[in-house]
Amino acid sequence: MTRNTENCPRMLRYRPPRIAFSLLLGAAAIQVFLLPGTFALPSSPAGGAALGLLGAAIMLRAWWLFKMHKTAICPTAAASLITNDVYRLTRNPMYMGIVLMLLGVALASGGPAFYLAALLFFLIIDAVFCPFEEHALRRAFGRRYAEYAERVRRWL
Repeated sequence: MTRNTENCPRMLRYRPPRIAFSLLLGAAAIQVFLLPGTFALPSSPAGGAALGLLGAAIMLRAWWLFKMHKTAICPTAAASLITNDVYRLTRNPMYMGIVLMLLGVALASGGPAFYLAALLFFLIIDAVFCPFEEHALRRAFGRRYAEYAERVRRWL
């Protein structure tokens, strides 16, 4: 399924997975070239892998629900409002999954630049993407979305 970006503002045409990947590459460059072995936080490769896999599972489950309901990821083209399954826990399981994957890399490596990348991704999504998407969903689904938003938090 392709993402319909015709009705999305220009700054929102950058896909969050690409933003996350760019932040991850930037963090790796900072960690390797600016902070090589000088400063590290405690790491847990197994814990990081588990957190990353949990994030991937949440994100893929949310994506699969969109596919099953034949709805576009861009909210201006959404055909249905999904409120069950992982959407009962958070209104943004795809974004939550990406944040968990980034935190998994940070925990596995112990690199502070990776923690910063996860934080920056969260802040960008929370300040830019979520408000736009919530406004579009309120317009598209009215009271039904408002009631859902009252029951389920944006994050956890």
